[in-house]
Amino acid sequence: MDVVVIGASGTIGKAIVQEALKRKHQVTAAVRRPESISIEHERLQVVTVDVLDPASVAAAVRGHGEVISAYGPEKGQELDLLTAAASLVQGLQTAGVARLLIVGGAGSLKTESGEWLMDTPDFPEEIRPLAAAHADAYEIYRSSELDYTYVTPAALIQSGRRTGHFRIGLDRLVLDDNGDSIISVEDFAVAMIDELEEGNFSRTRFTVAY
Repeated sequence: MDVVVIGASGTIGKAIVQEALKRKHQVTAAVRRPESISIEHERLQVVTVDVLDPASVAAAVRGHGEVISAYGPEKGQELDLLTAAASLVQGLQTAGVARLLIVGGAGSLKTESGEWLMDTPDFPEEIRPLAAAHADAYEIYRSSELDYTYVTPAALIQSGRRTGHFRIGLDRLVLDDNGDSIISVEDFAVAMIDELEEGNFSRTRFTVAY
């Protein structure tokens, strides 16, 4: 496949690029600063994009088959997620690209009590604005005509090992036997490229955790 990864310079974006290359896909890393991409590969090209500008998004994705957005805003700029979501929708439509996979946020996953994770008492206050912005951005994708998939990590995502083994849920937080919700960045990237290849969750969301 020929996939554009927007936000390819971040921790999750880099892992997605590496997983896609590992599986023999053609990858275009679309970033604000091309010098931030240190990976070199015969099937990797790097282009400049401003994800907040629909025209820039359209130029970066035109002629490609699928797009993955791993964009994350700077702290204090959480509402840029909403601008980015609208920009991605408009840019992809302008370029004639229908398929979009998004790295989402776990805050709007339902817990066993039925509450959203971000509404539970122990949810960290400092990341609540980011979680709320992710939830609002998801509604922008839902209301679009794109063939989107919103891929939500576990409550805790951190660098670790690529095992290729994890469990999949839909809109509910996936917990292990200890009541924890964890996924490695590497296995999250596996789940993302699995969905790119298989397309099991068209126009919906899913989550992954151990």
